[in-house]
Amino acid sequence: MELTGAEILVKALADEGVEYLFGYPGGAALHIYDAIYRQDAVKHILARHEQGAGHAADGYARSSGKPGVVLVTSGPGATNVVTPVATAHMDSIPLVVITAQVPSHLIGDDAFQEVDSIGITRPCVKHNFLVKDVRDLATTIKKAFYVATTGRPGPVVVDIPKDITADKTEYIYPKSISMRSYQPVTEGHIGQIRKAVQVLLAAKRPIIYSGGGIILSNCSEKLTELVRLLAYPCTNTLMGLGAYPADDPLFVGMLGMHGTYEANLAMHECDVMLCIGARFDDRITGDTDKFSPYAKIIHVDIDPSSISKTISADIPVVGSADVILDEMISLIKEAKTKPDAEALKKWWQQIDGWRKIDCLDYDRESEIIKPQFVVEKLYEVTHGDAFVTSDVGQHQMFAAQYYKFNKPRRWINSGGLGTMGFGLPAAMGVQLAHPDATVACVTGEGSIQMCLQELSTCKQYDLPLNIICLNNRYLGMVRQWQEFFYDRRYSNSYMDALPDLVKLAEGYGHIGIKIEKPADVEGALKEALSDKSRLYFLDFITDQTENVYPMIAAGKGHHEMHLSPRNSRDDEERELA
Repeated sequence: MELTGAEILVKALADEGVEYLFGYPGGAALHIYDAIYRQDAVKHILARHEQGAGHAADGYARSSGKPGVVLVTSGPGATNVVTPVATAHMDSIPLVVITAQVPSHLIGDDAFQEVDSIGITRPCVKHNFLVKDVRDLATTIKKAFYVATTGRPGPVVVDIPKDITADKTEYIYPKSISMRSYQPVTEGHIGQIRKAVQVLLAAKRPIIYSGGGIILSNCSEKLTELVRLLAYPCTNTLMGLGAYPADDPLFVGMLGMHGTYEANLAMHECDVMLCIGARFDDRITGDTDKFSPYAKIIHVDIDPSSISKTISADIPVVGSADVILDEMISLIKEAKTKPDAEALKKWWQQIDGWRKIDCLDYDRESEIIKPQFVVEKLYEVTHGDAFVTSDVGQHQMFAAQYYKFNKPRRWINSGGLGTMGFGLPAAMGVQLAHPDATVACVTGEGSIQMCLQELSTCKQYDLPLNIICLNNRYLGMVRQWQEFFYDRRYSNSYMDALPDLVKLAEGYGHIGIKIEKPADVEGALKEALSDKSRLYFLDFITDQTENVYPMIAAGKGHHEMHLSPRNSRDDEERELA
């Protein structure tokens, strides 16, 4: 029996095991939407903006480990989904994004709602396809899922002209796929792995630095085994939080621009660094000329183009983190050489000395709500067991610093692209993937307004999210940089004429609560989190002057951090340390 292209697409998604399709209809996609209507295997989630659909699919993918799937129409539908595509691309998140296109004979004619979706998305996808024949459609969908989910994951765009969705052919969906031009390497070179283990065991001041690749390859337990086997300090990137338990004494905190004092100084002073599943981005390295000047660097990554791109690796190992960790653990257990216990003891004494600085200290007696206090209370009330999404800015950093993530896939944020508006729709995707879980979106009054319309989607699908708005009436991170580097010229960072966010939430049919006193923070959180049937929008009026510390300014090294004014050490003493 022959099927239309639209029917083939929807049946292929069902055969691929797709549970949710996030989208927004339009003229070029209507054949597809009609096919969706006539089946019930794939559930469609109607976002209120294509950007919301893309971020929701992204949140679903990050929290579940399954690929997120998006469907949008041509023209503005396709351009509106570019930001979620770029967000997923920067963080290596598997998405399959289906963009409808004008009929084939009109492509290139500036037809109504036509854009070059392939050309526009080419710089920010792992791969993209333009389907030119309905007979190629099923195989193309199989290829899209294969490319998106294997090797270093990422978004794949499939552009389908409207006439292709109307044409008919026999439906044959491949059980497997092989692409001659795409053969990702998973097995690491055993000689390189042996060399890495030898150097690692000989270290006097080691550190293990892991990133989002550990989470993407589902090997957090293997990382934990390796770290505990060696008793070496471990630090995570922003994207890697939860890869190693944050409450474990071997964890020295997050690394980078707003990382802990002890993590950054340990990176600066280490003599051997094992980097696994991370890419040495600029927010991690600071000034590359000053980065880890004494270290031999072992870099493990599935993407060979990431190795030595920014920081030269002394021992590169290309392969999947889970496979290479298995090999490393086996070799360490078999090795006659053991870590130098005396050197390691001295190293930990040095790290514990840095820890005493208490770089995350803040005024817990303040009569104004401190944003850090809200996040700490959120952690306490949820017992650290929530899924936490965030937008981008100070609130994102406070969430990363003060919520202790002990499990992978619980911290959902836009790390590489830094996309404001990400938090709310991402939380929708997380809640759909985990309907019985507690999901909190930590946001700010600036970010939340960028995709606020998705509150309507939450109402339609009864998503009981908890929105934690840290409202300081500023674009907080912009204001912080203007305070530090622009002589307090607060150009357009003040959010004047703010809406009443509580009334807005109520207007969408949800519960809104404004909290203005520290004494009311815990009660509001408990009220919201105890009700699993409604969305709560908690508008916390926080200190406008609070900054994120520590901070490494642009062009500085890990040993040149700005610490909180509450810290007793001055800049000169810190640099000497």
